[in-house]
Amino acid sequence: MAKKERYAELAKAVLEQVGGKENITFFTHCMTRLRFNLKDKSVVDLDAIKKIEGVLGAQWSNEQLQIVIGQAVGDAYNLICDLAGMQKQAAVDEDLDQTPAKKKISISAFFDVIAGCLTPLISPLIGAGLIKCVVILGEMFGWLTPDMPTYIVLSFVADAGFYFLPVFIGATAAKKFNASTGLGMLVGAMLIHPNFVSAVPAGTALNIFGIPIYAGSYSSSIFPALISVWVMSYVERFFKKHSPEFLRTILVPFGTILVMMPLTLCVLAPAGSFIGNYISEAIIWLYDVTGFLGVAVLTAVYPLLVMTGMHGALVPYMFQTFASLGYEPIVCTACIISNISLGAASAGAAVRLKDKTEKSTAVSGAVTAIVGGITEPALYGTCVKYKTPLYGAMIGNFVGGALGGLLHVYAYAFAGSSGILAVTGFIGPTSSNVIFFILSMAVGALVSFIATIILFKKNNQ
Repeated sequence: MAKKERYAELAKAVLEQVGGKENITFFTHCMTRLRFNLKDKSVVDLDAIKKIEGVLGAQWSNEQLQIVIGQAVGDAYNLICDLAGMQKQAAVDEDLDQTPAKKKISISAFFDVIAGCLTPLISPLIGAGLIKCVVILGEMFGWLTPDMPTYIVLSFVADAGFYFLPVFIGATAAKKFNASTGLGMLVGAMLIHPNFVSAVPAGTALNIFGIPIYAGSYSSSIFPALISVWVMSYVERFFKKHSPEFLRTILVPFGTILVMMPLTLCVLAPAGSFIGNYISEAIIWLYDVTGFLGVAVLTAVYPLLVMTGMHGALVPYMFQTFASLGYEPIVCTACIISNISLGAASAGAAVRLKDKTEKSTAVSGAVTAIVGGITEPALYGTCVKYKTPLYGAMIGNFVGGALGGLLHVYAYAFAGSSGILAVTGFIGPTSSNVIFFILSMAVGALVSFIATIILFKKNNQ
């Protein structure tokens, strides 16, 4: 059956359950979930949505309805857009004054913003991270040396993915905040201009309109550009609203950048730099204090973080730590071990399940989690549904995470995949690191598999 036919009924049912096109104010999707912002939340029946064939789960996250589909989410998204006659997510029309709907200020809203700004950057960071793995492997096996032209090129290409983060963030944050992508990129770019970068170590005193500029280094940073573009979105809308129409194309960009220069360089970027540094230092401090136990606990609760969407809060720390330290000691280890263990728990459930359809669902979820790193089919289709596989996975996570913490396993690159292929991200200066990670991952998966088989009972079906 063609994908269009397979998900046609799902698309129709989902559109009906969210109140139709007229009730949708914003619609997008991530790796596995459809994400709706709705005018009237009262029309939504989560239980009815969960019963739709092909839907793995549904929940509210802040003001957003999230419907878990799995790897085929893109197909469902396209069909819903076609069915409703809605434009698929593309570049924001910058000629429109698209003032976002007011949202409650909350932790989950903050995480939603972070995820919206960072998720589009996963692809370039995967590329940069894997190029870095190639460089590390080349050095380990003696294929590359620092004086070789190929080594030099590969190194600066890998570093570019992180060095130019302020520009990338400028673009994605502008889209998230309904601002001009070009102006957002300019705000990010001025933070890493060579003249500004060279002035910092030289101790050159800079000012704008007589206001002193903080001499900070913003390459490979996230929060300075993100906070600046958020403020810029309001400044830009102000000029759009108050500029004469015949001068708008000139006054809007000129006025926006004129205002943002002192705001960004003197106030917002330094504040963002402090926030980013303190978040990273706080997690590293926690790791240093708790040691292997901290890794074990984070790994154990990681499935719960995924269920609530809270795992997105760890992404800024992860990117920041890779950029500043060159490695990451806790989150990547917890994430990958958790994903593999969820797949193992789903496989354990498949062994105990008798119904062919349920067994097939469990096997499919296991393969998707282990190979692709997409855990929602295993998590919602099997582990949460029968409960005991989730307990089994969490037990295995704790054991695997504890072992990884004891062996001081570090991730040296963002491999992109959150499944078995993520092993490449743990290739480091010593071969023991990747070996210890594989051992931790295997032990966690084995414990999850066995624990699920032991805990799983017929009355859970």
